[in-house]
Amino acid sequence: QVQLVESGGGLVQTGGSLRLSCAPSGSFFSIGGMGWYRQAPGKQRELVAGIIRDGTTNYADLAKGRFTISRDNAKKTVYLQMNSLKPEDTAVYYCAADLQLNSNSAYRVFWGQGTQVTVSS
Repeated sequence: QVQLVESGGGLVQTGGSLRLSCAPSGSFFSIGGMGWYRQAPGKQRELVAGIIRDGTTNYADLAKGRFTISRDNAKKTVYLQMNSLKPEDTAVYYCAADLQLNSNSAYRVFWGQGTQVTVSS
């Protein structure tokens, strides 16, 4: 069974940095786009940043200038470097990836279990 495994969340002070990582475990054929979302208490899940196989990225306004998404295709891992963190960045951060389970299947979205990021003031 394929799962996305996230790591790197935690507690940090305002202005600090964290680096999130996410990689799929289990058997699959191919990875397409990958990305990070977040959900704060009482709010809807929102896109933070996405990246496709050729390295093209897109960022939500909340992330521009502070966060950097990257991927290592050989390691099948996506990263989110978060700098200049603010208390309003506090949320559960979810990894998402388009995975093709076999050569005959369509890509579909898989989600990680989420990792808590807490920024103290």
